[in-house]
Amino acid sequence: MNATVKDVMSTHVFAVREFASFKEIATRLREQRVSAFPVIDLDNKVIGMVSEADLLPKEALECTVPGVLRSLGRSREQSRITAVTAGDLMTKPPVTIGPDAPVTHAARLMYNCRIKRLPVTDDDGRLIGIVTRSDVLSVYSRPDAEIQREIAQDLILGKFLCDPARFSVTVNDGIVTIQGTPETAVVGHDLINETRHVEGVVAVRDRLSYPAAPPYHPTALF
Repeated sequence: MNATVKDVMSTHVFAVREFASFKEIATRLREQRVSAFPVIDLDNKVIGMVSEADLLPKEALECTVPGVLRSLGRSREQSRITAVTAGDLMTKPPVTIGPDAPVTHAARLMYNCRIKRLPVTDDDGRLIGIVTRSDVLSVYSRPDAEIQREIAQDLILGKFLCDPARFSVTVNDGIVTIQGTPETAVVGHDLINETRHVEGVVAVRDRLSYPAAPPYHPTALF
């Protein structure tokens, strides 16, 4: 089975309340050696994210004339210069994910939203964990032997009802090479496609010998 977020997430999460001060946030970011925190309300519901990038404008742009920032379309940076609490500094609404979501969905969210971590929330929006890019990439640490066994037993035999002896499946560093002769070209192409979605597979090398298509005999018209 494909991994879900709860399989790879960390439940040891550092978060800040919405009324946490600028100084407290900066101190905790440094102490915990992380680059961002979820921001939670009094019910532990995630309401935003605050990161080093949200704090940086105060140091970098504090002496900049406000009118210049407005003319450059950087009103967000101007508001961050004067912000003093997590609630003022945070990016909202937060991008979150549920514990039962597939890891692939978490990866897509991180890629599309260009973020490094996702707070994991329950059905009520309460913080229960966090998943990072390194957590998502951990699926590629799956042993080659385990990947080979899933392809041979679960796909070739279990899903496609083919004799595994007709195929040779080798896995090296997550790269799968499949040799053999499928009963039909359709079965072969479907097998290769399904193999690409097996957890931990980096790439698939198709070395199948596809059966020739039957000759085309148009029906005579009378």
